[in-house]
Amino acid sequence: MRLVFMGTPTFAVPVLAGLTGLDGCEVVGVYTPPDRAAGRGRRAQSSPVKDFALEHGLPVRQPASFRSEEAQAELAALRPDAIIIAAYGKLLPKPVLDLAPLGCLNIHPSLLPKHRGPSPVVTAILEGDQVTGVTLMLLDEGMDTGPLIAHREYPLKGDETAETLTATLFGLGGKLLQESLPRWQSGDLKPVAQDDSLATVTRKFERADGLADWTLPAEDLERRARAFTPWPGLFTNWNGSSLKLVDVSVLDTGFGSPRGTAPGTVVETSDADAPAAVSTRLGLLGLKTIQLEGKRAMDAGDFLHGAPGFIGAQLTGAKDT
Repeated sequence: MRLVFMGTPTFAVPVLAGLTGLDGCEVVGVYTPPDRAAGRGRRAQSSPVKDFALEHGLPVRQPASFRSEEAQAELAALRPDAIIIAAYGKLLPKPVLDLAPLGCLNIHPSLLPKHRGPSPVVTAILEGDQVTGVTLMLLDEGMDTGPLIAHREYPLKGDETAETLTATLFGLGGKLLQESLPRWQSGDLKPVAQDDSLATVTRKFERADGLADWTLPAEDLERRARAFTPWPGLFTNWNGSSLKLVDVSVLDTGFGSPRGTAPGTVVETSDADAPAAVSTRLGLLGLKTIQLEGKRAMDAGDFLHGAPGFIGAQLTGAKDT
């Protein structure tokens, strides 16, 4: 089976790696976005997928898009039986979707039709889902609306960040793909249309979404901290600077929060891991690791030694701006 792979970030690399060692399959081309300028020197930076492909002698192509007939003809010349997509980040026009006999197979990190769109992992954590998973689907011209080929569930423990969960789900998706490809080729697997009545659609998040709203319960804010790791993080404002809340926990109201304390007030606690906490609408958000703008991240205890005025401070957040 001749395969073309399309992907970009680090968590897509294991999917490609699994395909390179799959019996009966040959990766005849790897597509990834053009290199982009990054860092202070604005030097061209390649994607992790490109780096892996070059290290393993796989041919790499980097068109800016597939709108041109030239890019489509170059892809067609590879004669792929199937095109595999894992976090590629570019739209595929209908001529590309129709090019390979076995179609364009996409790994989506949710149990479709739930959490279609750009932020399925972040949304699963934000909403406190107990179970998520990964879906192998056949791409069509809609946004994650194509027929389903296979899926696998993944129970959540409640401590996942978007970063760790994304890596886990794409690892799971890579294994699901390896198991499913032979059955898809043989016709043992049949595509199943999605039930649109069950569909939910996620949105693209912005940096402003990470600004803490202290009128929310502590449990909601703790989920936000995990959902927005590594970006944009959960942050607040103190003394005119941004303060990132790197690692937080939910503490009950018995940890020293006086009755009537306004949301956003920093209080001292007797918790060794979170010696400071922020009062919320419901419960305390314990601070374990924090990072002041322009400084390195540090344990909250160490931070308090250098900032004794932090206890009792009023942090500003989303409702204060």
